[in-house]
Amino acid sequence: MMEEKSEHVVRKFENTGSGTDDDDNGCANKQHSSEEPDPPSPTAHGDFSDPVYKEISLANGTINRMTRDELRAKCAELKLDTRGVKDVLRKRLKNYYKKQKLKQAAASGGLGDTYYDYICVVDFEATCEENNPQDFLHEIIEFPIVLIDTHTLEIVDSFQEYVKPEVNPQLSDFCVDLTGITQKMVDEADTFPCVLRRVVVWLQEKELGTKYKYALLTDGSWDMSKFLYTQCRLSQIRYPQFARKWINIRKSYGNYYKVARSQTKLTCMLENLGMQYEGRLHCGLDDSRNIARIAIRMLKDGCQLRVNERLHGGEPQSVPITAPFEGAPPPQKPKSRD
Repeated sequence: MMEEKSEHVVRKFENTGSGTDDDDNGCANKQHSSEEPDPPSPTAHGDFSDPVYKEISLANGTINRMTRDELRAKCAELKLDTRGVKDVLRKRLKNYYKKQKLKQAAASGGLGDTYYDYICVVDFEATCEENNPQDFLHEIIEFPIVLIDTHTLEIVDSFQEYVKPEVNPQLSDFCVDLTGITQKMVDEADTFPCVLRRVVVWLQEKELGTKYKYALLTDGSWDMSKFLYTQCRLSQIRYPQFARKWINIRKSYGNYYKVARSQTKLTCMLENLGMQYEGRLHCGLDDSRNIARIAIRMLKDGCQLRVNERLHGGEPQSVPITAPFEGAPPPQKPKSRD
């Protein structure tokens, strides 16, 4: 009887319109598989006694009992993306029905993350050896940025420059093979302070932090807390204020799709979402583009990407989900350390 009622709720939602979006798991070896209806989101509506949340919970219960083939068929019927593992498809359907019902009740917000107008995806490449000594100083040798418009959910621009290392100017064979960056490329490049100045000009031309709200996004914590922090100290410049907080997409992905930390590597995230890596792995610009594809897919699935890490005393620190939304400040030219 309950199942018949919940299936009726799903059909009822389908009559409210079409769209794309939202909330569940994804990868091989999943560790979470709820068979119970998902609880309502505390941020969506203030009164949980409203019948809308009971209907959403019933719909979630029906979706939890669907097989992967049934989930794909339902996504196809609703003109949603049919790619991804079972829990990703569940998340997508749940978000679709939730949004449709909340729209119907005049209580929904917009699609995806519309607080930030733009998201800047950054994935540095740095000097390395096959077996890095514990005190090895990684120097940035590629500075890429991929710009996502969160309103159109598209990649709209990119920046890339190679960087000349100064402490260890000779690249190891391992580094060349891994990144595809040759000695000639870095020898002909500018030093980091010069490249960072051009990055700032590029960001300023986009009016980020002034006209538009934006945030940086990385694949993990190392890009900011390890590579950028170390590089700024080596170059004797202050760490840029606009990079003090960022979105760690691994953390966002794992929390949103409810997967183990081991399933949040770049290629695994792509695989779980039904996508393949495009380009050359460990090319900074290609990595950034693929990370951007994941971010866009997550936004379409209803994830509200938000800053979740910050630099504190040279170490990464989590930003609680209860913290207010905050965009990065306007970028400024790098300053010398006192």
